[in-house]
Amino acid sequence: MSAPLVKRSLVDQALERLRERIAQGAWQVGERLPTEPELGAELGISRNTVREAMRVLAFSGVIEIRQGDGSYLRANSDPLATVQVLSRCTLEQCREVRRMIESEAIRLAAQRRTEADLQSLEEALQQSGQHYHDDLESYIACDLVFHQRLVDAAHNPALSGLYQYFSSQVGQALRTTLSQTPRRQSVFDLHRLILDAVRDGDVERARNLSLTLIDEP
Repeated sequence: MSAPLVKRSLVDQALERLRERIAQGAWQVGERLPTEPELGAELGISRNTVREAMRVLAFSGVIEIRQGDGSYLRANSDPLATVQVLSRCTLEQCREVRRMIESEAIRLAAQRRTEADLQSLEEALQQSGQHYHDDLESYIACDLVFHQRLVDAAHNPALSGLYQYFSSQVGQALRTTLSQTPRRQSVFDLHRLILDAVRDGDVERARNLSLTLIDEP
């Protein structure tokens, strides 16, 4: 039996151990998990704490709780845990991830964008431009829409889904940067140049402009 959990929130610690067990392959996807009393005995915690931890895993889609039947594993990774990791990354770490995800997505967008994508991007850029020199939160909200639509124009659901998880950290990075440095028109104009490159199908230019924008202070 594992040592009893102490100090930190028992639910948080139970979640951590359950996630570890799942990541280590203790159960296969589709397999029925041990009962709450069995998990409680293994973790050294109460049944109520186990129940709360299982509810969190069910909410994030990791397990499925079937009334009268038990809990079944649906996925071997927890997206909420991923979001927690992302929320702790530094400004430079955020830039590194954006270079990998966003620049590649924009490169693909230049190859795959449709007329509907271009129209949607144009509308988002116009909305963003109206707020660039106004309220910071309004601008960030509009800017995130534009960038998400750029990624969506790659027509890769995995990239789109990944960027949705990451966009909150992008927003926080923008909030930090733009609250410390003046907003320059030349930086916003890079968005227009990126959209023009995507419209023209200029793959390398779109990617390079994306990297330039990401690296702007």
